[in-house]
Amino acid sequence: MKAAERPLRVITIDDDPFELKLIGHQLAHLGVSDVLGFTDPLEALDRIESDGPGAFDLVLCDLQMPGIDGIALQRRLVRLHYDGELILFSGEDDRTIQAAARLAVRQNLNLLGILKKPVDLSALRLMLAKAATPRRDPRVRSASKLYPPDELRRALDQGELINHYQPKVSLSTGQPIEAECLVRWRHPTDGMIYPDQFISVAEDHGMIDDLTHTVLGMALRQAAEWRDMGLALKVAVNISMDSLSALDFPDQVMSALQAEHVPPESLILEVTESRLMQDPVAVLDILTRLRLKRVRLSIDDFGIGHSSLAQLRDLPFDELKIDRSFVHGAHADANKRAILQASIDMARQLGMQTIAEGVEDIEDWATLKKLGCDLVQGYFCARPMPGDAIPLWVNDWPKRFREIERRAPLYS
Repeated sequence: MKAAERPLRVITIDDDPFELKLIGHQLAHLGVSDVLGFTDPLEALDRIESDGPGAFDLVLCDLQMPGIDGIALQRRLVRLHYDGELILFSGEDDRTIQAAARLAVRQNLNLLGILKKPVDLSALRLMLAKAATPRRDPRVRSASKLYPPDELRRALDQGELINHYQPKVSLSTGQPIEAECLVRWRHPTDGMIYPDQFISVAEDHGMIDDLTHTVLGMALRQAAEWRDMGLALKVAVNISMDSLSALDFPDQVMSALQAEHVPPESLILEVTESRLMQDPVAVLDILTRLRLKRVRLSIDDFGIGHSSLAQLRDLPFDELKIDRSFVHGAHADANKRAILQASIDMARQLGMQTIAEGVEDIEDWATLKKLGCDLVQGYFCARPMPGDAIPLWVNDWPKRFREIERRAPLYS
């Protein structure tokens, strides 16, 4: 911890006085002295409420407690707008602990991780290292702002949307194969705006088709520039299910491809079903025609939302893209690993290519390679970048790939 930062302020909660005393001693051993311990969760919540949501940096909480258990306590922390970090510890089985962790994340609590009882000092040290970073002003809250439809309409009309691209590489050869197009909004006053703040606005206000055609056109122009440089990367563009209602959509795609002289085989459409299909017949019509025209189709975020086995049965997908929630950390999570293996095996039997997103470290890489995944995408390989930065990344990547291949066997 930097000397200029104030010390961590910590609350520990466990109904067992011995466990509470033990965790206090461990924290003191690791240099954390400003610790308040509570055997009564209600008293801890009262203290957080009285001191304010930004007064404490970290809460360590047992899951199994009489009265208010760890789950109910999480709910109360959300109501109190607690914006510090959270560590859960418990002696419960792994599936229960993982469910509690997923709940914390979905409630937008800043979960640092989970510790098994009895708490291991080394594991606690690693989590505290993640907590010991400069903390934001508690008065500043990072709300995800949704932009009004008239602002998005202006952005579309005035060309404020831009594309960034994230490479996907082959696990077996290291060859860059594809690049996913990720739209950004370069807002004149708010800076770079990310899709979660405007895609739903486009879907709800009849602008998703305009946005899709804008993004697709930019992506194909970029693909054409790469091809002119001798870089034959396929480009993947996300398509909302709302765009798959106009029966002439395949003809529009083909016109866009022809305008940029990009072969259909170089385009992948990643179908993201953020809402249920309104007209399954039209969707089947459109996707089948796209496949007949040699455009590749990927089912995105498989395993969450509305993506289902029925879609794999009925729709002509070439690729199965496994959601990041099943990928990162699978080496240490038997449940994630089982889902990964089943998804990869099923895709192989269906003649589909598998892509894992959310690869963040060498453990993820080694696990996916061992399980037989085809392509990977994530910060471990490359962050999203402007299109003109891709050629430089491609030139630098082989050296990094060789280093990964040298180290990966140690983690498999």
